[in-house]
Amino acid sequence: MNESQTTSQKEEEDAEDFYYRPEDFNLTEKDLQSLNEFDELRIEVDPKQTALRIDKFLVDRIPNLSRNRIQNGLKEGHFLVNGLPVKPNYKVTAGDVVMVFMPKPRAQEIEPQNIPLDIVYEDEDLLIVNKKPGMVVHPGFNNTSGTLVNALSYHFKDLPTSFNGSDKPGLVHRIDKDTSGLLVVAKTEHSLTHLAKQFYDHTIERTYNLVVWGTFPDEEKEGTIKSLIGRSAQDRRVYTVLPDDATYGKHAITHYQVLKDMRYVSLVECKLETGRTHQIRVHMRHQGHPLFSDSMYGGDKILKGVSTGKYKTFVENNFKICPRQALHAKSLGFEHPVTGKWMQFNSEIPQDMQRLIRRWEDFLRYG
Repeated sequence: MNESQTTSQKEEEDAEDFYYRPEDFNLTEKDLQSLNEFDELRIEVDPKQTALRIDKFLVDRIPNLSRNRIQNGLKEGHFLVNGLPVKPNYKVTAGDVVMVFMPKPRAQEIEPQNIPLDIVYEDEDLLIVNKKPGMVVHPGFNNTSGTLVNALSYHFKDLPTSFNGSDKPGLVHRIDKDTSGLLVVAKTEHSLTHLAKQFYDHTIERTYNLVVWGTFPDEEKEGTIKSLIGRSAQDRRVYTVLPDDATYGKHAITHYQVLKDMRYVSLVECKLETGRTHQIRVHMRHQGHPLFSDSMYGGDKILKGVSTGKYKTFVENNFKICPRQALHAKSLGFEHPVTGKWMQFNSEIPQDMQRLIRRWEDFLRYG
């Protein structure tokens, strides 16, 4: 064996001292893939970073996360370096990309608040909530109270928490603050796990009603949008459709059908096959049809018709009637986690969107 072969073999042996193998902690390939379904934190190691143990490196970069918690997370496979699970003694170096799939611990306990909930169904295992527009689903920056989670914490004790003790009791999925509609909430650990798997396997049926700017050609009145979706490089608050060869982002699939053509706007139904952040809003904008009144994605301006006179006044009044993206999670279908029975729920479009649609219909009829 020559010197080059000896060096190569030594490097391979050293690598085994730093990297976990999936069998080291019973993590299958599918488990590794499923980690991508959770919110993640991506840390690109600075070019000037000197070699430093990953547990020490992360302690300085993730507030309120103890070194012990980080070490446990490493053992459970919640931290990947360049796509691979590593041991606590791994030393990060310039150019490494660290992915964290482990929620930060709560800064404070969730405050239970007596906030009325519109519960459309409840049994021992789950409940279905019809969320009003304007309600944040879970606490976050600048939204520490008045959320759905605060309400759930008051009305239901000891709801299970998702993924390693995250502060989202019972929540299996979420919808945006200004989106209205149906959410399923798990009341037991078994229900939480079972429902989460259905979302991961894309067997949950979800339909949304939305009002978008513009009309669709006859050949495009129904179809399927498939793309990669990721954060915009220009504005990190919003998401965008990425090139097919992009090295980041998540695959997203939306099926849509036009329900009503109102010359300037359209009422559309969307069925989600995946549930990416802002998926419908991003896909509709990409098709040239931003959601009506969606300020984040450009729908809060007159995008069809003139911008003067009575029409301008009419549209501005419509913005006041529905001062949020015109999007409603209308139906939800899934297999009951205990009985195995198919459960199907539907909800009415809320008053602000109903009024908006009637006004556009009247405008189309009478001008």
